[in-house]
This record gives sequence, structure tokens and C-alpha cells, in this order.
Amino acid sequence: MSDKDGDYCQVCGGISPGKVRTKLIAIGEQEIGIERLDQIMEEVRALGLRDDAAITAELLKRTKIYNYVPTKRSTEYGEALLKEYKGRGK
Repeated sequence: MSDKDGDYCQVCGGISPGKVRTKLIAIGEQEIGIERLDQIMEEVRALGLRDDAAITAELLKRTKIYNYVPTKRSTEYGEALLKEYKGRGK
């Protein structure tokens, strides 16, 4: 395997545990994996936004870059992302 193939465990061939960037959050009654959630939260926090609607819009915009967000569930995803964002701010 070359460096261009990614960072995989030499024992099992899976993604190295330290390289996993997918985190689970509750959206509705399901836990959904969000790729790069920590990065998304940091980027939005760095914007210094105060308005919940603006924060939610940025969270969704950035989440959609790395994840599929069903159009019909955008509001639900936005609410869950905002709740996670506020929970991490404490």
C-alpha cells in the first residue's frame, strides 16, 4: 500500500482508530454518524456567531460538504447539530 491509499491499520486493514473522524449524534430517534463533526464545530465556533439561526445554517452548510443530509430531514439535522454545538460550548 502506498501513502496515497490512506492510513490503515497494519493488523486488520481497517482505518486506524486515531484517524476516525466520524462521530455519532442523535437525530430524531436515531444515532447518525457525522464525518468531521469536530472540525465542523471548531470552524463554526471560530466564526463567533451569536444567532442560533446563523449558527444552524453554518453547521448544516459545513455538514453537507462531508455528509449526506436528506432534504426532508434538514430541520431535524439542524436542531441536532445546534444542540451538539451548544453542549460542547460548556
